Amino acid sequence: MIFLDSAATTPVRREVLEVMWPLLTGDFGNPSSHHELGESAKRSLDAARKSVAASVGCRASDVIFTSGGTESDNLAIKGLALAEPRGRHIVTSAIEHEAVLESVDFLRRVHGFEVTVVPVDHRGLIDLEDVRAALRADTTLCTIMYANNEVGVVQPIAAIAELCREHSVPMHTDAVQAAGWLPLGLAELGVDALSLSGHKLGAPKGIGVLIVRGRRALEPVIHGGGQERGKRSGTENVAGAVGIAHALALAESDRVARAQSAASLRDAFAADVLSRVPEAVLTGPAVPEAVLTGPAAPSTVPQSAHRLPNNASFCFPGTSGESLLLELGRAGIICSAGSACAVGSDEASHVLVALGIDPAIAQTAVRFSLSGDTTAEQLATVAAQIETAYRAVRSLSG
Repeated sequence: MIFLDSAATTPVRREVLEVMWPLLTGDFGNPSSHHELGESAKRSLDAARKSVAASVGCRASDVIFTSGGTESDNLAIKGLALAEPRGRHIVTSAIEHEAVLESVDFLRRVHGFEVTVVPVDHRGLIDLEDVRAALRADTTLCTIMYANNEVGVVQPIAAIAELCREHSVPMHTDAVQAAGWLPLGLAELGVDALSLSGHKLGAPKGIGVLIVRGRRALEPVIHGGGQERGKRSGTENVAGAVGIAHALALAESDRVARAQSAASLRDAFAADVLSRVPEAVLTGPAVPEAVLTGPAAPSTVPQSAHRLPNNASFCFPGTSGESLLLELGRAGIICSAGSACAVGSDEASHVLVALGIDPAIAQTAVRFSLSGDTTAEQLATVAAQIETAYRAVRSLSG
């Protein structure tokens, strides 16, 4: 098996499992309990919080443990917007993850918020002037993702955050896909809130982090016993917190070298695929103008400055993305048609449509996302299998 779906999930790293194991067995206490088992669990939780804070450059009190990226996005968007007294207006982008879009829509439907959706160009990039024009005196929150989960486009988050500061608007970014590949330092990014998910980093599913700078008020969306300093009630997943803290520290320790290596492999892979299947279209940064208005045309290799180093996403006009996935799966290649959270949907990806790609072509999308263990030999095998699968599907479709 060749696994190229790291944007969907990653296996738990052995080092992470080892640090979690004591918290799942003998040291199983509830950190709210006032006895030795509970106090021991609380010490582990506090240490995990400090570790996460060190990895992203914030205070330990800014770290809130959640059940994953979706909850982190929900808590950030609903919590910051409802706690902000200045108005009822939110700015977001057209290519956000469903966790963001649905949270924003909830605020619109239930609480009467206005929403401005900033468009993207054919690469998926936001124009800073569109953000500037969208910000208003009554804007309560701007939420724009750091890196897209489907086409890997990386937004200029620091510049967007600077615009928000000029207008005194809180800024949140979904950094779930960026973690482990791009810098997460809060001082560098300048955001007020940042969402992370453990299972994209080699920690288990079911654990996430929301960073909220201490000066920002946050309305809880889960009520109960007042854990996480009243921001997120519920007995803490201590083992998960220890796991995500360790996974994040490990990812940060070799992030630069790993990202450079992945980008080099990815660029060679993309070039190989496009040479074997000239009809293919690389979506996201460097997508050709021709596909927006006419027949598909060959693409160039990715513009690394604007794309996650491990992402190569294509459309294969004249085929079906699902059929290609089946053919590749038979060859032992694991990849994705796009967002794992949208599996089963018959609609074209809202991300690809926002890039200006025809919905019929968007239905042919396949995403390949590398891990730190992906090799050049594996990618050469995959590129050859893509050509075989493409020809097979085209022949069946006539």
